[in-house]
Amino acid sequence: MTAAAWRRLRRAESRIAGDAVAVAGVDEAGRGPLAGPVVAAAVMLDRAGCWDGLNDSKQLPAEARELLYARVTQEARAFAWAVLGPRAIDRINIRRASLEAMRRAVARLRLVPDVVLVDGVDTVPGLSCRQHAVIGGDARLLSIAAASILAKVVRDRIMTRLDRVWPAYGFARHKGYGTPEHLEALGRLGPCPLHRYSFAPVCVPGLPLG
Repeated sequence: MTAAAWRRLRRAESRIAGDAVAVAGVDEAGRGPLAGPVVAAAVMLDRAGCWDGLNDSKQLPAEARELLYARVTQEARAFAWAVLGPRAIDRINIRRASLEAMRRAVARLRLVPDVVLVDGVDTVPGLSCRQHAVIGGDARLLSIAAASILAKVVRDRIMTRLDRVWPAYGFARHKGYGTPEHLEALGRLGPCPLHRYSFAPVCVPGLPLG
């Protein structure tokens, strides 16, 4: 991302956040996979800083995400994340699990935000501060872009570690998404405890969701 591009994201964020001094961006990773947790991150950036390269995590290669993760965790005013596992997702559904992970991430920030900018259509239940839901916010606002990178990197690292526990499924490669490799392993082996039993095509009658 060019300097002009990240300045444009910063201006867009300022228009939405107004005169708020403490702005947190919130995003999640892992709504769509068939296995693994959903991870949400909250980030409060120094808005006067230079954040060249910061962009929606989905638009960046893994190497760039790792570099930006290191920079955000070193230079952000505050950051935190939260993880909800597959059984919680099965119990309360992925939308509610994502929002709960976001709530926990914001609650874990060492600073209290004046306003929270949330990627998507929903604001986060249980927060007392002002909020704005921004569709496509991970590609439009700096703080949400930073949160998307933290959430994605944390979740990818979790799935890579869990691949050592269940190596036959290939979690380190596909991170739980429904790739042909994953679907083939699922059909051959059946689900493991990391799978989301409530998700098709994992769903099997009689499997406990709680």
